[in-house]
Amino acid sequence: MHRTTGVLLAALLLLIFLPGPLPAAGDPEHGQVLAEPCMGCHGIPGYRNVYPSFRVPKLGGQHEDYLVIALQGYQSKMRSHPTMQAQAATLSEQDMRDLAAYFASGPQPAAGEPVKTGRAAAGAEKVAVCTACHGTNGVSPAPNWPVLAGQHEDYLVHAITAYRDGGRKDPVMMGQAVNLSDQDIADIAAFYAAQEGLYTVSYAD
Repeated sequence: MHRTTGVLLAALLLLIFLPGPLPAAGDPEHGQVLAEPCMGCHGIPGYRNVYPSFRVPKLGGQHEDYLVIALQGYQSKMRSHPTMQAQAATLSEQDMRDLAAYFASGPQPAAGEPVKTGRAAAGAEKVAVCTACHGTNGVSPAPNWPVLAGQHEDYLVHAITAYRDGGRKDPVMMGQAVNLSDQDIADIAAFYAAQEGLYTVSYAD
C-alpha cells in the first residue's frame, strides 16, 4: 500500500515538474505572413515614430532570440511603447519565433549610416564596457543580446535613454546606462550606427 502510494506520488511529481513542450523552430515563411502589419513601419526605410520622434529600428539581420525577447517585453509591458504593446498582445510564443525567423534571415549586412548628432570616434572610447555583450563592433556573439551595428542612431539614443530613465526594465542595461550623460549616449549611438550591420527588411527583399 505504502509502496503503491509512493510510486503514484513520484509519478505525479514527475508530471508536475517535467518541462512543457518547447516551441518549434521559427518558420520564416509563416513569419512573413504574420509580418504584414509590421511592414507599415519596419518595412519603410527611415520611417519615423511620431512621438517621441525617432526612426523605427531596423530588424533585418537581428538575432532571432533577441527579437523574441523584445516581443515578450512588449507583451508583458516591460517595454513601454503603446503601438508595440498592442501588436504583441495576441502573439503566441510560436508566432514570435516565426516573426523573429523572418526578420533575422535575409541579405548580407548593410553598410553603416552617416551619423548626425553623436561623435563616433568619441563613442569608440566609451563602448569598452558594452563589448562583453554586444561585441567589439556591435555584433553580439550571444543570440539573446541585440546586434547594434548599423542600427539607426536616433533609435539607439531613444533605447539607451529609456534604459537610463526607466522606460525599459532590463536590470543589466539599466545598471550600465544609469550614469551616462546625454552626450555619452549620443556618442555611443553614433559609434554603433556607423558600423556595418542591420538593414531594413521589405517584401521586395
